[in-house]
Amino acid sequence: MAATPERAAATPRRKAGRHRGEGQWAAGHFTPLNGNEQFKKDDDGLNVRTRIETIYSQRGFDSIDGADLRGRMRWWGLYTQRKAGIDGGKTAILEPEELDDEHFMMRVRVDGGRLTTEQLRVIGEVSEEFARGTADITDRQNIQYHWIRIEDVPEIWKRLEAVGLSTTEACGDTPRVILGSPVAGIAEDEIIDGTSAIEEIHRRYIGSKEFSNLPRKFKTAVSGSPLLDVAHEINDVAFVGVRHPEHGPGFDLWVGGGLSTNPKIGVRLGAWVPLDEVPEVWAGVIGIFRDYGYRRLRNRARLKFLVADWGTEKFRQVLEDEYLNRKLVDGPAPAQPVEQWRDHVGVHRQRDGRFYVGFAPRVGRVDGKTLAKIAELAEAHGSGRLRTTVEQKMIVLDVEQDQVDSLVAGLEALDLQVKPSPFRRGTMACTGIEFCKLAIVETKARGSSLIDELERRLPEFDQPVTININGCPNACARIQVADIGLKGQLVTDADGNQVEGYQVHLGGALGLEPGFGRKVRGLKVTAAELPDYVERVLRRFQERREDGERFATWAARASEEDLS
Repeated sequence: MAATPERAAATPRRKAGRHRGEGQWAAGHFTPLNGNEQFKKDDDGLNVRTRIETIYSQRGFDSIDGADLRGRMRWWGLYTQRKAGIDGGKTAILEPEELDDEHFMMRVRVDGGRLTTEQLRVIGEVSEEFARGTADITDRQNIQYHWIRIEDVPEIWKRLEAVGLSTTEACGDTPRVILGSPVAGIAEDEIIDGTSAIEEIHRRYIGSKEFSNLPRKFKTAVSGSPLLDVAHEINDVAFVGVRHPEHGPGFDLWVGGGLSTNPKIGVRLGAWVPLDEVPEVWAGVIGIFRDYGYRRLRNRARLKFLVADWGTEKFRQVLEDEYLNRKLVDGPAPAQPVEQWRDHVGVHRQRDGRFYVGFAPRVGRVDGKTLAKIAELAEAHGSGRLRTTVEQKMIVLDVEQDQVDSLVAGLEALDLQVKPSPFRRGTMACTGIEFCKLAIVETKARGSSLIDELERRLPEFDQPVTININGCPNACARIQVADIGLKGQLVTDADGNQVEGYQVHLGGALGLEPGFGRKVRGLKVTAAELPDYVERVLRRFQERREDGERFATWAARASEEDLS
């Protein structure tokens, strides 16, 4: 059983040093050490819902307590969005109240990426009625609204929850959405279906105060696909499908992944976990994070720092001895995937003989009307189920063979391509300065225009390539693990002006030899120069790559001149 704060308090304490340790509860360091820990101590974030429903939605934005507005409301998927007209140079200068708009971003959890057509239709209706049509697909399988008014939040919750959706712990220092293979239970090549584990974790623990006060956010991935399709390497905990030579299909346990400004690839604990034990082991790992995680400094409060300090042997020992009270079975590592694309775009046969159809919106940007039309198309072609992916894509499941061509035509009429160019397929972008208070540059529109330019300039390019665009250093769009990762910042142009631009990361990867991209010394590209730069690098790759060589492999050995 996972430890509780009370159990941690009963553990013998080491004397706190003059720095009060790292704020670990299990070491007796309960004194609030920063503003976030204080507001969490003052009141559990889950309790803010009652105030939203009974006070704030009735009295309006100005009635919201500051600790709720910029803290606890995240426990229910709500962030204030960026006030319009504030340029990127002021992001780190202005106070939070100067950046806050009186509207919210709202994040809808889509655990495992699983949606019904009824749910998607409601998401679209909420978008049109309350969110000015916004409804982005994120790279964590969620749907994200903007322009939400506090007055409308209770009604939005009512409509979402009526169809089994929620915003509970979609943000905040909580267990965020659980990533899952979007083709779980249907793919012909699946090792094991993790759906029941995702459902059980959600049922037991999401919205429970047992894990509603963590040092920082906690990200989970569960997939039994040999494509390794949930970016398991960069989650706090991940369960990756493997076949044990004696025990059969189960999961390989990974911990301690994460990106942001201090990226780390997760590490294997060498443990094999059967399907029915995944929720218990998950609770053990997150219990370690809650009790031993670093709470003194926010920038060291992710699980990856504890794992790096402890090492895998100690982490596994603490998990087994203090949280599970038993030993885990040793197990094998997952095999490398045979494909670079892991997004399930295209037409693929299911194990039951039907087909699933994956399609690519532009950088995850859709709208409520489009989502409603997707639901209608799916139902018209015999499907009641859809999935979102960790690559900002979407999939229609359960399509009969004689319905595939008609569905594909309907999707492409909505500019949702089933056979996209490598640029449409491989380009992702975070929210950017349009709505995000942390952003420095624009991302979504720039990503979309970059796709158009590259398709026009390089119509014959046919190699898999990922281009990830981020509006700030926090890596929500996973820049360090893209073939071409673009980190937004202000740069100096040829005339000496400060303009929007990007630091470039080249040759990052997940799945196939995971690692972080390299940075070329002094290489920064203005937004205006971006299409020229990407075209130039991709042409050099085409000219100088060896047979069968991936971009990431070429970028690792290329000269700085070739990459500039």
